[in-house]
Amino acid sequence: MQLGLDTAVLIAVIALVIGLAFVIPSFSPYRRPMPIVAFLLGISSGFPLTLLLGTMTFWLSKVGIEKSTIGFAIGLTTPYTLKFLWAPLVDRLPLPFLTKAFGQRRGWLFFIQALLVIAIWNLGTSNPTNDNLAPFAFWAIAVAFLSATQDIVIDAYRIEILSDAELPHGTAMNQFGYRTGNLIAGVGTIALASPEGFNLGWAAAYGFTGLAVLPALLGALYAGSGRFDPTRANALAGGFAAWLKDTVVNPFREFLGRNGAVLILLFVLVYKVGDAMGQGMLNPMIVELGFTDTEFVAINKGVGFVALIVGSACGAPFIAWLGMGRALLISGLLMMFSNFLFAVLAAVGHSPLMLAIAVGTENFTSGIGLTVFVTYLSGLSSLAYTATQFALLSSFAAVGRTWLATPGGYIAEGLGWVGFWIVTVVIAAPGMLLLWMLWRKGFVVQTVRQPSTEDDGHELAHRDEDRPAPART
Repeated sequence: MQLGLDTAVLIAVIALVIGLAFVIPSFSPYRRPMPIVAFLLGISSGFPLTLLLGTMTFWLSKVGIEKSTIGFAIGLTTPYTLKFLWAPLVDRLPLPFLTKAFGQRRGWLFFIQALLVIAIWNLGTSNPTNDNLAPFAFWAIAVAFLSATQDIVIDAYRIEILSDAELPHGTAMNQFGYRTGNLIAGVGTIALASPEGFNLGWAAAYGFTGLAVLPALLGALYAGSGRFDPTRANALAGGFAAWLKDTVVNPFREFLGRNGAVLILLFVLVYKVGDAMGQGMLNPMIVELGFTDTEFVAINKGVGFVALIVGSACGAPFIAWLGMGRALLISGLLMMFSNFLFAVLAAVGHSPLMLAIAVGTENFTSGIGLTVFVTYLSGLSSLAYTATQFALLSSFAAVGRTWLATPGGYIAEGLGWVGFWIVTVVIAAPGMLLLWMLWRKGFVVQTVRQPSTEDDGHELAHRDEDRPAPART
């Protein structure tokens, strides 16, 4: 039932976006081929993590694995946080035959996907039991590592195939694809394996789910090699020391050499801390306020899912209408406002209407904010070091969303739910202040879509009014 609802919502929103693309100019890039390719890339990017954290834990529960063991599955997200450590190799290390035949990005993509299919198949056939978990654990770790590496490649490739005008819309389409991959790996895989569904068993279900790599493969075959300069993938050119410097040192040195680099990193770190802290404690508050499971699922998966998808679709036109600086600022303020609505809910108590308003507003604003923020991170990545810099920025943002948001439980215990949500609004303020500082200095526009010294300059176009006039001295 949930698969049908979520699928219907996705199809309806995509159909709406396509329709608007024919009548509203700011939606028209959704009709272009490269944003559609970004959608296909998103499908292949979205399914492995859900396969590990959602479907796999469900499977382990079904076969009687101890809860304490299942809890360790959260550790499988570690490669996603640390992927910037090996991203330089994906950027600059050529693969025999594949790089020459398909280019650096597609060569790595096809190589990783072949290994990922093998790992997923072996994971599905590993037959986990409490007495014999070692093979299962090995293949689960392999899937996590390969999936994180696939994300490095797909993120870089997405940035390089999209033109400046297509980058926001391609980012939104990539989010649609990611959610589609979530559905395939989640309820789709369970439906294939379950006796209440197609009853194919877990091995066959995982085997079929592994075919979700095909959309990215087909999209990459159509899109070509992108804007990656093949001369950059030259193994050990000029000796190992020179290659190591160009592969590992230069991406970080280039970024840190930009105007406002430290402010940018601080902004990326704290921009969504308030939103993340609130999301981490939302479910406990819902339980404490006395909402039934049926009420919460209906509102969260009904109103919430629709609002999230619609918000993601509106994120790209949001940038076109406002410019990047204003889009970041206003989407951040909207997310702060949505947290304030949860403070109202906490004060009101058990009210399904207020819950629907708060969840709908939060998901809609988060959808806009996600598209705007990922577009911003994509634009910050130099076309000379796309994989490395985007992996670094996304990992940095993930650290802010996880570690800085962890004290939420202590705050809720000490201040109560109303006080907690007010604190999440206040905690979001430093991100807005840092953004205002970047905007006033002109660093938001200046650093987006940075050309490399080897580029002719593929900057993301912005209107002059995206930056306020310099302060008078």
